Amino acid sequence: MKVSRVLAYTTRHLYLYKRSLPRLMEVFYWPILDLVLWGFVSVYLGRHAGELPGFVTFFVGALILWDILFRSQQGISVSFLEDMWSRNLLNIFVSPLSPAEYVSSLMLISIVKLLLTSTVMVSLAWLLYSFDIFTLGFALIPLIVNLVIMGWAVGIVTTALILRFGQEAEILAWGVALFFQPVSAVFYPVEVLPGWVRKVAFFVPSSHVFEGMRKVISKGGFPVEDLIWAFSLNAVYIIFAVLFFAWNFSVVKRKGLLAKVGE
Repeated sequence: MKVSRVLAYTTRHLYLYKRSLPRLMEVFYWPILDLVLWGFVSVYLGRHAGELPGFVTFFVGALILWDILFRSQQGISVSFLEDMWSRNLLNIFVSPLSPAEYVSSLMLISIVKLLLTSTVMVSLAWLLYSFDIFTLGFALIPLIVNLVIMGWAVGIVTTALILRFGQEAEILAWGVALFFQPVSAVFYPVEVLPGWVRKVAFFVPSSHVFEGMRKVISKGGFPVEDLIWAFSLNAVYIIFAVLFFAWNFSVVKRKGLLAKVGE
C-alpha cells in the first residue's frame, strides 16, 4: 500500500468540494443547523426552568406536526429522485403527461405517504407518551393543511433545482426543509429568537402554525390570527414554487438538459 495513492484519491474527493455548494452544505450545514436549533431550545428551557410542566406535550405535538411538513416535502422530492435514479424522466416527459399533471401526481403521492407515516407517529405518541394530537380539536385541520401546503412548496422548489442542476443538487432534497426549522419555532416560541431572526420567522408560514399550536395547547380556543397569516404566506409560497418549477422546466427543455438529468 502506497501513501501517495491514498493521498491522490483523497485529493480527488476534496476537489469535488471546491466548486460544489451542495457538497459544502453537507460539511457545514448540518452542524450549524443542529447548533442553532438545539441552542434555541436550551435558551427556551433555561428561561422557563420549572415553569413548563407540560413541555413534553409541546415537544411531542411539535414533533408530529413538523414531521407532517417534512414528509410533505419529501413525498415530492424523493418521488422525483426515484424517477431520476431510474433514468425515467425523459420517458415521462415525452409522454402526454404535462408538467402540471406530473407535479399534481407528486402531491398525491406525498399525501399517501403522509397518511401512512402520520398514522404510525400519532399511534406511537399515544401509546408511549399518552399524547393525543386530537386534543387540538378542530384547529388541527387548518394547522395540518398549512404545513402540507408549505411542504409542497418547498418540495416543488427543491425538485426544480434538482431538475436544473442535476445529480449534484440531490442533497437539497434532504436538507432544504430543515433550513426552515430554526425560524419555524418548532420547539420554542418565536420570542426566544433574536430580533432580526423574529422578523425572518414572521414571513415563514410554519412559524405561525407552531405558535398557533402552542396557543391551543396552553390556552385553548382557535388561533385565527396565526392561521390567517399562515394561509396568506402559503398562498405566496405555493404560487412562487409552481412558477419557479415552470420556469426551470422551460429552461431545461430549451437547453436540452432533460436527457442528462441524473447523469
